[in-house]
Amino acid sequence: MLAIERRNEILDKLQKEKRVVVSELSKTYGVSEETIRRDLEKLESDGYVIKSYGGAVLNENMNIDMPFNVRKNTNVAGKQKIAEIVGNMVKDGERLILDSSSTAVFIAKELKEKRRNLTIITNSIEIIIELFDAQDYRVLSTGGLAMEGSLALIGPQTDEMLRNHHVDKAIISCKGFDMENGITDSNDLHARNKKTMLERADCGILAVDGSKFGYTAFTKIGGLEGISMIITDKEPEDKWLTLFARYGVECVWPKNER
Repeated sequence: MLAIERRNEILDKLQKEKRVVVSELSKTYGVSEETIRRDLEKLESDGYVIKSYGGAVLNENMNIDMPFNVRKNTNVAGKQKIAEIVGNMVKDGERLILDSSSTAVFIAKELKEKRRNLTIITNSIEIIIELFDAQDYRVLSTGGLAMEGSLALIGPQTDEMLRNHHVDKAIISCKGFDMENGITDSNDLHARNKKTMLERADCGILAVDGSKFGYTAFTKIGGLEGISMIITDKEPEDKWLTLFARYGVECVWPKNER
């Protein structure tokens, strides 16, 4: 196993368990404790973990962007529920924008199974690969700067391409969603691109699981003014539903999830 693969697996374990122990990781991977300590030092220098005595804990700062391969394994059940709702909502022949979030990848997989003749614009390398063999789909890449670890294309070139197109629905996710601070993300370029995506659609959809409610990340994408619909994995608290009603935003969740 390559060191980067081992570190990603350690991050995945941290996402689930919040803490890891050097001696246990050493036995699991069949490497020395010194090797594991170097892995944890690298993860700490990248901002993902905080070293503790004999191990490390997850850095739960909302402004830290986990590698994509780790994020896509987080709250899989919630993302699948969101994807199923979107799959039932989108119509054959529609034009869509999907962002580079891990939630959007689950949505792309669901659409591939359920919908025909879609045009999809995306800045996600993972989605482009996922839909490469969808024969009746038109998949357009935004272009842009390839961001290490995120499998995303971002920046001014991405915005320029997006502004040349108009779609039926734009579907984005975010790192944080707070009543006072709005919809936020951890990276300024990601945030600007997502704002442009919403501006280029008849219907702006925020697809976000319940863990993001009440949190604020580094950079603001926008407020509820640019959102027509919120799709989430469980029923939000009444205070959120009241806020959505005030802005005329429809909120959809699996009706058996309370």
